[in-house]
Order: sequence, then C-alpha cells, then structure tokens
Amino acid sequence: MEEKTVHISGISCGHCVNTIKNEVGEIEGVQTVEGDENTKMMTFKWESPATWDNILETLKEVDYLPD
Repeated sequence: MEEKTVHISGISCGHCVNTIKNEVGEIEGVQTVEGDENTKMMTFKWESPATWDNILETLKEVDYLPD
C-alpha cells in the first residue's frame, strides 16, 4: 500500500474535506482518505489499480490540487 500526505491550500472548511474524501474515495484501490480543515493536510492511502496520478486527476477535477 502507498501513502501520501499533502497540503491543499484550497481547503477552507469541513465541506471541502468531505468533497475530497467522497470523490477520491470512489477511485478503485483507494483505501482511506483523511483530512484536517485546520491544517489543510490530506492523507491518501491506496493500492493497485489506483495510482497517485489517478488521485491527482480527481483532485484537479474538483479544484483541490495539492500545493
């Protein structure tokens, strides 16, 4: 399993965190998505067939790209 924690400055509230959790969580292979609206940090854990590129593409679609 792979894991990555990133800062996403576009996060301004809990709704933002939930949007990211819901959208990225739908990718096959994504195990967990956790985030904190105060620190604007998100942690993603995934395994194949998901890739970091898949996750980034989804984040781009919902306008929450990491810094």
